Amino acid sequence: MEALDWIVIGVFSFALIGIIVWVLKQKQNNSADYFLGGRDATWIAIGASIFASNIGSEHLIGLAGAGASSGMAMAHWEIQGWMILILGWVFVPFYSRSMVYTMPEFLERRYNPQSRTILSVISLISYVLTKVAVTVYAGGLVFQQVFGIKELWGIDFFWIAAIGLVLITALYTVIGGMKSVLYTSVLQTPILLLGSLIILVLGLKELGGWDEMIRIAGATTVNEYGDSMTNLIRSNGDPDFPWLGALVGSAIIGFWYWCTDQFIVQRVLSGKNQKESRRGAIFGAYLKLLPVFLFLIPGMIAFALHQKTGSFLPFMDNGIHNADAAFPTLVTKLLPAGVKGLVVCGILAALMSSLASLFNSSAMLFTIDFYKRFKPKTSEKKLVIIGQIATVVIVILGILWIPIMRNVGDVLYAYLQDVQSVLAPGIAAAFLLGITWKRTSAKGGMWGLIAGMVIGLTRLGAKVYYSSAVSPDENIFKYIFYDVNWLFFCGWMLLFCILVIIAVSLLTKAPSMEKIQGLVFGVTTKEQAAETRAGWNHWDIIHTCIILSITVAFYIYFW
Repeated sequence: MEALDWIVIGVFSFALIGIIVWVLKQKQNNSADYFLGGRDATWIAIGASIFASNIGSEHLIGLAGAGASSGMAMAHWEIQGWMILILGWVFVPFYSRSMVYTMPEFLERRYNPQSRTILSVISLISYVLTKVAVTVYAGGLVFQQVFGIKELWGIDFFWIAAIGLVLITALYTVIGGMKSVLYTSVLQTPILLLGSLIILVLGLKELGGWDEMIRIAGATTVNEYGDSMTNLIRSNGDPDFPWLGALVGSAIIGFWYWCTDQFIVQRVLSGKNQKESRRGAIFGAYLKLLPVFLFLIPGMIAFALHQKTGSFLPFMDNGIHNADAAFPTLVTKLLPAGVKGLVVCGILAALMSSLASLFNSSAMLFTIDFYKRFKPKTSEKKLVIIGQIATVVIVILGILWIPIMRNVGDVLYAYLQDVQSVLAPGIAAAFLLGITWKRTSAKGGMWGLIAGMVIGLTRLGAKVYYSSAVSPDENIFKYIFYDVNWLFFCGWMLLFCILVIIAVSLLTKAPSMEKIQGLVFGVTTKEQAAETRAGWNHWDIIHTCIILSITVAFYIYFW
């Protein structure tokens, strides 16, 4: 890092401070102002926030590392971002009509209070133990490598970087709430895009072009069936990414994440109307087409450079190149002064925006779904204070979990996807049937969530046990909960949860039309339908078709 780099970082910091000061001058008198930005966000702020919130450490380290180790295999999870369109076109009208703050609150409207509690607990635990902790862990790791500092003042620089990142982000999130998240994202997103684009261009220039990357990666096989690193669709016998399992599993995880997860949906709930929310989702879907090219392909470039030079990537103690170091290595070795500072700002922007969104969503879940339920007469100003305190607690829990995360090694991206593959099916089934089948009963949705939670925890427990067991017995339990490929397991789990919901719903009392009015297809008033129709025009359809066409073209090219 040279003087020019520090100047660039300083300018970025002042711009960020300016936005936060402006946000602090806006009135935030109630919980809607604090958690949803007053529900007056425009499509640009919504789309930018969706993208900036999504891009975090799992992309800067994990996705680039996946590109350097397994090629295009993980691209399924990124290209499934087209499902943001389902959020905009299908779910936005239902969420908007219900006027809910959180996804658990929507489930209470559709099902019962128990469903709300189950989803709240699952979401909060998963945020603290996976998203917050992993993002903070990887943030410390990436800055330690980019700055090249091992210790500072006798302290491991990892801890200084990780805790410093958390404290700075938490400060403006606690004070400014959702508006801080939304409007800092408007600054952070273009910087992140520009910085990553520079990495891509300079990486290809150093390597010798796109064709050279395809040649080297295409000559590297990844399984016994002859599939190479450039193959997106791999043999169904591939132990890690069989094509059918990858398509089904990534679709289920994508549907859960983009359409039902508080972390993402909260951006859309902040829209001033259905039109802005829908267009924000479409804009977010456009931006979500980029990570494959901005993070995964640079990982493949780093791999190709390593193949050509034999020493581009650093080596681990076992003598194998460190794939997770792909992105920060490209930053340190290829970028000139000034540009390196810009890319560091992009990395900082990605980590801060992702963390800020996590803090705000987690605080909102606790405040609205737990505190307000037990103390419904709490004033709006006190709810804001409770939300700020909850954010601080979540920050502390995330930091306390870091030492455990440091011991998980190279699991960043795969770890997240593995956990999400058993978290998603039950929740996805409850939301999907909840809005498409008016016969779905309160107990049906609740037991679908319970079934998903029990099966998911069993799968994770079996994985922990059998991974460390010496000569375990072969039995049907081990086969189902450990041996079955994680992607196929995700698909079968969704089907099972759907069957549970259908069976229980048919055996229990159907919901009244008054309860599900406006929350299910076929149970909307003419006024509600007219409001939804007024929120889109032919341009929204055209942009949707363009996004879907690009997605199809991507699959065809990397087939």
